[in-house]
Amino acid sequence: MSSRRRGLLAAAVLVASAMLPLPVVAQAQPDQSTASVSDSQQTGTATYVVRGTTSQSRTAISRFDVDIYGVDSGTLTFAATPKQAAALRKAGYKLEQLAQPLDFPPADSNYHNYAEQTAELQKIAADHPTIARLSSIGKSFQNRDLWLLKISDNVATDESEPEVLFTCQQHAREHLTPEMCLRIANRYTDLYGTDTAITTMVNTREIWIVTSVNPDGSEYDIATGSYRAWRKNRQGNGTDLNRNFGYNWGCCGGSSGSTTSETYRGPSAFSAPETQRVRDFVNSRVVGGVQQIKANIDFHTFSELILWPYGYTTANTGPGLNATEERAFRTLGQQMAQTNSYTPEQASDLYITDGTINDWLWGVHKIWSYTFEMYPRSGGTSGFYPPDEVIPRETQRNDSAVALFLSYADCVPRVIGGTC
Repeated sequence: MSSRRRGLLAAAVLVASAMLPLPVVAQAQPDQSTASVSDSQQTGTATYVVRGTTSQSRTAISRFDVDIYGVDSGTLTFAATPKQAAALRKAGYKLEQLAQPLDFPPADSNYHNYAEQTAELQKIAADHPTIARLSSIGKSFQNRDLWLLKISDNVATDESEPEVLFTCQQHAREHLTPEMCLRIANRYTDLYGTDTAITTMVNTREIWIVTSVNPDGSEYDIATGSYRAWRKNRQGNGTDLNRNFGYNWGCCGGSSGSTTSETYRGPSAFSAPETQRVRDFVNSRVVGGVQQIKANIDFHTFSELILWPYGYTTANTGPGLNATEERAFRTLGQQMAQTNSYTPEQASDLYITDGTINDWLWGVHKIWSYTFEMYPRSGGTSGFYPPDEVIPRETQRNDSAVALFLSYADCVPRVIGGTC
């Protein structure tokens, strides 16, 4: 096991696979005893159990804003900060701190959980303060920061340069995608000043990276130490974030109105706080009436595809997407696919989807937006969980595609000899 993952095995044994998700969570029978490990010695969050809980007591605990993992025969498991743990103890609850935190299975220890993503992003910003700046576009449903890394030569200045947005992990179980965003972040900072092409892109672009749009769902997916195949966010029964965007939301049979469906679109467009925050950030980049973000790649797994709008219709063109624009989408998609051996196609060639980020970014903002469906090419549920040994190979596989994409970000129609 890697040294990054010192905390897992004991927690996995304690919690086990019988844990059930709770739509509303947390409070137990008060007790004045203390945990075996002092919270003052902890940084970040730790994992706790409270035994003998009832629905009423779990609800009360949830109001301390802890991160609920699940309940098994009345034993509630959750993550809490030292301040939250102290407040719960003061209120009379007996917290037992697990000896080790829950995490990815040991065999996949090189994947980054949310805390490790946060630490990696903070390190990138600290190591490259002149070209990298970390901020948050806001909070998830369970109050996690949605981290945003900016990379540019004058990072503290809002320059008049084309902006490119990379988004990862709208779907919780797609853990390879944050690794892709982290690779882009590390590559375009570590190689700045030594790699001519990368230096040019950083000097002439403003690059924005959101490593995880759905951190709550991601943490829930690995909370027991084994995979749950969880897709949605953690709001109620969960919303499929990539069916919750506002362009033609729920229009065309490409999402579900059932709360139990994997593709539940939510009760209304942008009902999920995560999609609201992405929306607000993108809207904020309209400066002087002009959208500064010119291009986007939204990374998913799996199938090894490059997809472009529209997803809601099988027609190649539609309102706001003419034949010339469609040709530019298709040509650049095909050229990127030549570098990574993915299959390029219009999104609806896969199946009809509505309320997606690609359709919204293009339909509302004219942002050239693609989805990359990463490794593997096929598979069942196991396709969402490739072994961590493939992370370097499968993220590096997209280096050339990302570089090509960035080179055309100032004017995608140039790929067909067009003008902007």
